Amino acid sequence: MRSLSERLHDLDSCAISDALDTLGLPGAVVGIHGRSLPSAAISGRVRTVQAGPRAQDGPQAHIAAALVDCAEPGDVVVIANEGRTDVSCWGGLLGQAAVGRGVAGVIVDGAFRDVQENADLGLPVFARACVQVSARGRIVQHSMDARIDVAGVPVESGDWVVADRSGIAFVSQADAERVVRLAERIVAREAAMSAAVHAGAFVADVMHDSRFPTADE
Repeated sequence: MRSLSERLHDLDSCAISDALDTLGLPGAVVGIHGRSLPSAAISGRVRTVQAGPRAQDGPQAHIAAALVDCAEPGDVVVIANEGRTDVSCWGGLLGQAAVGRGVAGVIVDGAFRDVQENADLGLPVFARACVQVSARGRIVQHSMDARIDVAGVPVESGDWVVADRSGIAFVSQADAERVVRLAERIVAREAAMSAAVHAGAFVADVMHDSRFPTADE
């Protein structure tokens, strides 16, 4: 039997988003795109970091460093910084360490820097923007492996994510099996629709919702 991770790897963000829509679940986010490797697609387990303004003086933990040091192969690092695009919360040294740990990719609700270095490392980074401004003295890590908000979507460590050129879709751990199962049916439906179009059917007829149902009958 194929694992959930393997099944998720075969799906794109559109299929996951459609499944979430059908089930009335949140998860699809907008405004965050592939930056270091724009054509890359990633999927995997989420590990969360919350970044935010520096509240006190003195040395503080570097954003995401402790998480990267304990990351498992295939993890996806997700950093929430309230969508700020004026300061970076991911860079080249973190990218080097992440690749060494087998991290599948990084998603930043905010900005990052050292774009070319992350690209040369083969590490996909999805973010709202690229910026040269360092986090040092500006923002710090507030929490790790805690619940965060990514573009209005609640995300926790242990959740799943698919990110590609179309967008990003998070799936909660509790809903993962039914979302993936429905997404697989949606993909099968679209394959049947494609076959019908190539066989000469009118696309207006083929795209009628009742022609290829997604639910089990």
